[in-house]
Amino acid sequence: MFLISITALRRNAKILRETADAAGCKVVLAQKGFSCWKAYPHISGELDGCCASGLWEAMLARDHFGKHVVTYSPAYDEADIAALLKFTHHLDFNSLSQWFRFRETIFAHPRFISGELQCGLRINPEHSTGQTPIYDPCVPGSRLGITADQLEGADLTGLSGLHFHTLCEQDSPDLESTLKAVDGRFGYLLNNPQFTYLNMGGGHWITKPFYDRELLIRLVKETREKYNLEVWLEPGEAVAIHSGVLRATVMDVFESAGHKLAILDVSATAHMPDVIEMPYRPDIFLVDPAPADKCHPPAVMLDGENYHLASHPTEGSFLTDEPDHVFRLGGPTCLAGDVIGDYSFPRELTAGDVLVFDDMAHYTMVKTTTFNGVKHPAIALLHENNSVEIIREFSYEDFRDRLS
Repeated sequence: MFLISITALRRNAKILRETADAAGCKVVLAQKGFSCWKAYPHISGELDGCCASGLWEAMLARDHFGKHVVTYSPAYDEADIAALLKFTHHLDFNSLSQWFRFRETIFAHPRFISGELQCGLRINPEHSTGQTPIYDPCVPGSRLGITADQLEGADLTGLSGLHFHTLCEQDSPDLESTLKAVDGRFGYLLNNPQFTYLNMGGGHWITKPFYDRELLIRLVKETREKYNLEVWLEPGEAVAIHSGVLRATVMDVFESAGHKLAILDVSATAHMPDVIEMPYRPDIFLVDPAPADKCHPPAVMLDGENYHLASHPTEGSFLTDEPDHVFRLGGPTCLAGDVIGDYSFPRELTAGDVLVFDDMAHYTMVKTTTFNGVKHPAIALLHENNSVEIIREFSYEDFRDRLS
């Protein structure tokens, strides 16, 4: 079961609202990281809207968030544009060829004429700050964003915004260096009164305890004042970070070639693909009736449950020095690489044990699949009174009908 804490979501949203107010900018939810719309009423009061990666996410924001909709996609077709023109507020393009293809249609639309709809371009500042190439849109030959040389001499009539998104789980010093690159390559455009907004994208770990929010506030203020424009931030992970868990059950335990293996009823490849793609190593807790002083509870827990924190054995064990308790955790699919990792536990695992994966609200439910016909975890909200509301359960019919 994916279990999402409303209390934790509200805490994150409050931090984002206070930061945005101090900086004088707008902050929207990036639905590509978290689109559990049943939770939207609990955070929509603190945020200015949503950003969407295409038509369907934009429709979800329109129907269930009810505020400003910022849309960007690497490419649109005619049907996308026709639908988006009716309700999105920002429509950002990835290339000049896409903009030129659709701009006459846009120019003729009443919402564009009235100023209710504004259009922008995603830029590539060619300044890499991340460590994982798959998440770096500034690599040579990137398909995301327009480089400065491509804009030389271009007719930009009708555009009013620039948009960059180059960060991924990063602190504000990375934004600071990125803004210097943006200024050096695109500052002449931002100084043009034609451009009225700058979208700084997502990837800002604003709600992490170590994040330097004061630097972010200063950077946004300086940018607003220097260019006389509106600044937008679109965090996804920062909205949902440390607000949800994935509860799993051990199905089987056995040994192979000297390794102790535990097969779970959840899959890395089907239910938490970032564990393989990022790669990302989640904290894992063993539910056990242990003394309270030996427990390390995650952000989301239930009354009457105690948790042991497991550790990766190469990092040293928090709770035990006994190597006999190291288990390799894997999913129930036929993919040989469906492995979550090796973890050290305070005791032997047995079938029926419950494990809790921390920080599983973002980039999990938005990516899950029914690969191999593996049962999909239910989705639930943990309310502030500690009651659990199941908002979606999945059946064989969901698996069957997906490809019918």
